[in-house]
Amino acid sequence: MHMGDYIVIERQTGPFEFDACSVSTGTGFLARVDEDKRKLFLDREWIDRHPSACPFLRPGGALFFCCIHETSPAQCKAYRCVVFRIRSPDGKPAGFITGTLALHTNDPALREAWKEVEEVMGKDPGLAEREIPAVLGRKGYMCD
Repeated sequence: MHMGDYIVIERQTGPFEFDACSVSTGTGFLARVDEDKRKLFLDREWIDRHPSACPFLRPGGALFFCCIHETSPAQCKAYRCVVFRIRSPDGKPAGFITGTLALHTNDPALREAWKEVEEVMGKDPGLAEREIPAVLGRKGYMCD
């Protein structure tokens, strides 16, 4: 959420287009708000209350969305966000999965259950992210 320290809008060039800059590298880029996120982007209530947040980040329900995902700079594409948080059958935090579909956990049973996800990834990497909640759900885990 503090990418506002690293991404700045230099000027607006169109209704949903901006000249922006990756502060850490000094690299300029064209930021275009994704069509499916324009309504979120226009709602300034949250971003006005969080001035250090990335200017292109917006909440949508319980999740946050990058409104320029398609044109985001390399530093954002490399950022390893959390795709799922995993709770154990008793509801306690058990681990999480990052955007690279890597499991982070100390739970041996979850590591074992993850092997089935890895099998799916080996067959169809695109299907893996959609199947993770179902595969882990069969083992009693819940994905948020």
